[in-house]
Amino acid sequence: MAARSKSPMLEAACPDCGAVLRIDAETGVVVSHTPAPRKRTFEDLETAARAMREQDDRKESIFRQSIEAEKNKEDLFEKRFAEALRKAKDAPAGKPLRDFDLD
Repeated sequence: MAARSKSPMLEAACPDCGAVLRIDAETGVVVSHTPAPRKRTFEDLETAARAMREQDDRKESIFRQSIEAEKNKEDLFEKRFAEALRKAKDAPAGKPLRDFDLD
């Protein structure tokens, strides 16, 4: 195996994520990749616990709303049906239009 000559390396930092790429200047090939350090989502454990409690409260609220909507669903369907029935009775009786009748 022949010894490779040491070609100059370029280092480029990604402006989006902060990762560092080492690139062989001669060939333009990425030689190594160093990922950006992970950002901490929360500064301390208390902040993370508070966020978890808020998220749990929000989930509980959404669940309660879905239960109420489910309880009222039957009444809503009855009202919609009554409205559709009223419209059907008020509509003139006639032959329904078909798409090709409109041409």
